[in-house]
Amino acid sequence: MGVPSDDAVLIQKPKKPGEPHVVTVNCPDKTGLGCDICRTILDFGLYITRGDVSTDGIWCYIVLWVLPHTSSLIVKWSNLKDRLMSVCPSRSLQFYFNQQPAHSPSSPVYLLKFLSHGRKGLLHDVTQVLCELELAIQKVKVTTTPDGRVLDLFFITDNMDLLHTKERQDQTYEQLHAVLGESCISCELQLAGPEYGGRQAIPTLSPAVAEELFRCELLKNEIRSQALSPDLTKLKKTNITVDNSLSPAHTLLQIHSVDHKGLLYDIMRTLKDCNIQIAYGRFSPNVNGHRDLDLFIQQKDGKKIVDPEKQSALISRLKLEMLHPLRVIISSRGPDTDLLVANPVELSGKGRPRVFYDVTLALKMLGICIFSAEIGRHFASDREWEVYRFLLEASCEFQFTNAVAKNQIVDKVRRTLMGW
Repeated sequence: MGVPSDDAVLIQKPKKPGEPHVVTVNCPDKTGLGCDICRTILDFGLYITRGDVSTDGIWCYIVLWVLPHTSSLIVKWSNLKDRLMSVCPSRSLQFYFNQQPAHSPSSPVYLLKFLSHGRKGLLHDVTQVLCELELAIQKVKVTTTPDGRVLDLFFITDNMDLLHTKERQDQTYEQLHAVLGESCISCELQLAGPEYGGRQAIPTLSPAVAEELFRCELLKNEIRSQALSPDLTKLKKTNITVDNSLSPAHTLLQIHSVDHKGLLYDIMRTLKDCNIQIAYGRFSPNVNGHRDLDLFIQQKDGKKIVDPEKQSALISRLKLEMLHPLRVIISSRGPDTDLLVANPVELSGKGRPRVFYDVTLALKMLGICIFSAEIGRHFASDREWEVYRFLLEASCEFQFTNAVAKNQIVDKVRRTLMGW
């Protein structure tokens, strides 16, 4: 297969500051293309203000209006274009005869190891550098030594596939040293060896914690940590309807939901995992904190969804993924206090972008030190989850025996993850 033409992705700058960039994707279609595009945009810290998608099953045309989530975010638009082009199918004629894209070899995994003096916000500062460099965190192990020093092991891949070059490695060292400053004792970067071991299961989740973290639906009278803020009540008002009367060939899916960071990604990844194809879609701007989405869809066999049981199953699945895309709880493990964050993994094996970044940012803003951190996978409710575990250090402001303090931490982390 060839590569997508350079004009497969166009990014138009706004005429006035503060207005959105317009991202246009014009390429051959594939099931799940919308999900892959939305995931990439979320990975760059961008917010989709509105969007349109149209396809005839062979060719796809997508237009998205995007803004940075924060005004301080520096977006490398040329890199975004390259990443978006990498998820677009080829225009070559071979595509039409074989719609199974060629699988490029997976990017090599590197071990970034550094030892530094501990301080508040250190882990987030390093994570921010990695995000800015487009280095994806595959696995992390952070520990604090008895003398107060921090040993961080980041297993990373390079979205630009340049980490084998001296120039790219020097750039990484330079930016890390600029952030760590005098607190950095040593910093090493090398190809990961057997110690990587792939994405390992998160250890020692008790049955009670696992049940709370991965339950399919939170109860209305839920009193545990996932229901401590009123935001959950707002999310429960999501409305989804199915209409087969407006199109002879497509089912109309209408979604009205409270807005949150990655909402369009959550919808698209669910449809991708359910093998649902989108013929036309419109994502409306935020109005009073809510978004509307109209999608004309088909099953993979090209037929409408007329079976009431299939309709109900799709609506239930969408609501679950939109209501609870991220799970946040605090649990006690003996004298230790764990913050646990979980998100479902796509069937393709990809986890949600920027979760580690957002959680460490929330904890930094709260002034909470992280004693240790790890990322792993867990199977529950017939699916795979990505789990982030943070062992928190108590402080004068946050004594974890205080329920109010625990509630404040969970609420802040959830709000940061959801973009509220």
